[in-house]
Amino acid sequence: MKFSEQWLRSWVNPPVSREDLVARLSMVGLEVDSVTPAAGEFSGVVVGEVLSTEQHPDADKLRICQVSNGAERFQVVCGAPNVRPGLKVPFAMIGAVLPGDFRIKKAKLRGAESNGMLCSAAELQISEENAGLLELPADAPVGASIRDYLELDDAGIELGLTPNRGDCLSLAGLAREVGAIYGVPVQAIVPSAVSAARSDVLPVEITAPQACPRYVGRIIRSVDLSKPTPTWMVERLRRSDIRSIDAVVDITNYVMLELGQPMHAFDLAEIDSGIRVRMAKQEEKLVLLDGQEIALRDDTLVIADHSRALAIAGVMGGKGSGVSESTRDLFLESAFFEPVALAGKARSYGLHTDASHRFERGVDFELPVQAIERTTQLLLDIVGGEAGPVVESSHPEFLPKAKSISLRAERISQMLGLDISVQQVESLLKGLGLSVIAEGEGRWRVEVPSHRFDLSIEVDLIEELGRLYGYDRLPVRYPQARLAPRPRTEAKAELPALRRLLVARGYQEAITYSFIDPKLFELFSPGVEPLQLANPISADMAAMRASLWPGLVKALQHNLNRQQTRIRLFESGLRFVGQLDELVQQPMIAGAITGSRLAEGWSHGRESVDFFDLKADVEALLEYVGAGDLYTFSAGEHPALHPGQTARVERDGQLVGFLGALHPELAKTLGIEQTVYVFELVLAGIEKGRLPSFRELSRYPEVRRDLALLVDREVPAEAVLACIKEHAGEWLTDLTLFDVYFGKGIDPLRKSLAVGLTWQHPSRTLNDDEVNTTTQSILTSLEERFNATLRK
Repeated sequence: MKFSEQWLRSWVNPPVSREDLVARLSMVGLEVDSVTPAAGEFSGVVVGEVLSTEQHPDADKLRICQVSNGAERFQVVCGAPNVRPGLKVPFAMIGAVLPGDFRIKKAKLRGAESNGMLCSAAELQISEENAGLLELPADAPVGASIRDYLELDDAGIELGLTPNRGDCLSLAGLAREVGAIYGVPVQAIVPSAVSAARSDVLPVEITAPQACPRYVGRIIRSVDLSKPTPTWMVERLRRSDIRSIDAVVDITNYVMLELGQPMHAFDLAEIDSGIRVRMAKQEEKLVLLDGQEIALRDDTLVIADHSRALAIAGVMGGKGSGVSESTRDLFLESAFFEPVALAGKARSYGLHTDASHRFERGVDFELPVQAIERTTQLLLDIVGGEAGPVVESSHPEFLPKAKSISLRAERISQMLGLDISVQQVESLLKGLGLSVIAEGEGRWRVEVPSHRFDLSIEVDLIEELGRLYGYDRLPVRYPQARLAPRPRTEAKAELPALRRLLVARGYQEAITYSFIDPKLFELFSPGVEPLQLANPISADMAAMRASLWPGLVKALQHNLNRQQTRIRLFESGLRFVGQLDELVQQPMIAGAITGSRLAEGWSHGRESVDFFDLKADVEALLEYVGAGDLYTFSAGEHPALHPGQTARVERDGQLVGFLGALHPELAKTLGIEQTVYVFELVLAGIEKGRLPSFRELSRYPEVRRDLALLVDREVPAEAVLACIKEHAGEWLTDLTLFDVYFGKGIDPLRKSLAVGLTWQHPSRTLNDDEVNTTTQSILTSLEERFNATLRK
C-alpha cells in the first residue's frame, strides 16, 4: 500500500514530522518499506504558456517557441514532439536549478537563442515519462510555481502490510490508525446519498450467495468521457503508484484507495438484460481487460449478464464490457466477496490486481453502499451524467456476524506486564473504531466493527493495546520461573545428536521446502495421490512431499550443476502421507551421497562411493544408542530406487526405512549422470535404543575359529550370520564376516562367505572339545537350513 503523505494529512494531521510519523507507523506494525519524494529537488520552475511555435531554420526536430511566464515573453528552443501553441507546461527560467544540480543558463541551439527550458516529467523527477513535455491543465495559473501548483513538497509512503491488516489498505483505515496513535481527531469523508435523477435500474441476481452475499449497483447515464481527470486526483493516484487511464477508471481507483472498496464500471450498452453473480461454467471463455483470453474453472466466481461472463469477481473485468471512449452510460458495481471464496483465484490464473489483493484479505462488508455513493458524486462532478437509484441484492445470512469480545484488566496486566488505566484502555480501543462497554470493575465488552476481520479473541485486543501504547514503552522484565534441566534418556536417540553424527561423517545439512512440484512427486512416488495445496506459492510448489528425497536430490543436482562432484547431504523434517481426512505427518531423516569415497588427496585413490558406504552411515545412526543388532537389512523394492540395489531396514518386523541407489531411469530424467545413493528412515523407528550395562572383563583367553562357507548366491549373508548366532552359544563374543568371494574355483551358482567366531568364558578357559562341539552344531544347522558346506 502506497499513499501520499499530504493526502493522509488531509484526513488526520498530527503535529509531528514526516520522520516521526514513519517511525510510529513502523512501531505499531504498519512497517514502512520506503519513503519516496513526489519530485526531485529543483527551483525556479513555473507554469509557462506556449504562445507560438515556428520551425528552427537549421534543425528539423527543433522549434523556436515564444513562452510566457505571465509577466514576460521568452524565446525558447524546444525539441519535444508535443510542443504547440496554447500548451501549458513547466518552464525552467534562467537561473533555475533542476535535479542533479543542473543550472539553466542562456544558450544558443544551432544559432537560435534559448532563454530557458520547457520540461518533461522525467526532467523534474516527477515520473519516468520522457516522451514529451509534461502537459498541464488549461486552467493552470501562468507564472505560478510548479512546486506549489502540483503540491510537490510531498512524499509517497509505502507500507509492507501483513495479510491480517486489510483494513489499512485505504486512507480511511490509515487515518483511523494515525488518529488512534496520536490521539488526534480524524476528518473522515462521510459520503452523502446522491438523489436519483432517473428511475433506470438493472436487475441483479445472486446465485452464489456464499461467495457474494452483497452486491450493489447503479446506472449512470449520459457521461462525458472526453473530460479529463482533475490534476489533484491524477497526482494523488501517481503518488500511490497508480497510473491515470481515464476519468471513470481513475475515480474508481481513487475511491478504492480512499475508502478501501474496490469497484468496477461496466459499459451499460454491453450488458444483456441484467447482472448475474454466479459460478463460472467449466472452460467458459473470457477476454480480460489486459487482452488475455482465459478458460474459466467452475470454482471461479464471475459477474455475468444473461448471455456471457463479464468479469472475474473481485479480480479483473472483461474487455467486452469495459468502459471505452464510446461509452455513454455506465453501470457501477460495488460488492462484498467472501475472502475465502476469492483466496488464490487471481494467482491461479496468473493475475494479481489491487482489487484481488484487498478482497482476499477482507473488505468491510458495510462499505459497498458508501463507496458507490462517493463514486457517483465524483463521477457527476467530473464527467457529468444522471444517476439512477442504488440497487442492492443481499443475503444477510451469509454476511459475517458481528463479534463481541470480553476483555479483562487482569489479563491485560498479565500479558503486557503493566497496568493501563481504565480511561486509557477505552480511549485507545475507541480510537480504532471499536465500541467499548464497561461491565464492572476491570471488565469490558468490546464490539468489533465490520472493518476489522482480524479481531476475534481477547489477546487480539491486548495486542492492539500493546502496539498503540507503544512496544518501546512496555516495561522490560526478566522472566521469573523455577527452571530445571530437562532429563535426557540415554536409551533415546535425539535428533540433534543424530544430526551431529552425520555432520561428523562428512555430511552437510540441507533444508528444503515441504511442498514440491507435482511432477517431481510423481517421479519419486508414482501412482500415489499427493496432498495438493489450495493456494500454492507457485505451480511448481503445489504438492506436499511424501518423502524427503525429492528436495534432497534437487539440492544435490543443484550442486552437481555447479561443479561440485563429491556431495553428502542430509535433511530432517516431516513427510505428509494421505489426504486431509487421514493425513499422517511423519518426522523423517534422509540423506544422499555421490562422488568419490574420500576427499581428493595424495594418500589414496579416487574410488567412488558405493552401496556399502551408505549402509555404513545408516548403521552408524542405528548403532548410536546401542540397538544396531535389533535392525535387519533385506533386499527390497522401491519405485525410486535401483531394483538390484535396494534394501529395506526393519526392526521387529516393522519397516523403518529404505536405502539404495537412485533408479537409473529417474536419474536420467533428472539429468544426473553419476550414481546417487539415498536413504530415508522414520525417526520414531530409530530413536529407541538400549541402556548400556556393565559386564566384568574376562581374564581368560579367547578362542577363535574361522569358517569358509559355500552357500547359494541368493542366500543373504545376514541370514547366515543370524543362524550362526542362534547356535553359537552364550559365550560368543564376536562374529565377523571378513570375506565374500565368488568366481574361479567355486561353483558359479555358489559364493564363499568367510566368517570369524570368537568365544570367551568369564570364569575359565574354554577347551577345544567345547569349541569343536559348538562349531559342529553350527555347521549342521547351516547345512540343514541353507545347504551350506565348508569350502575345501
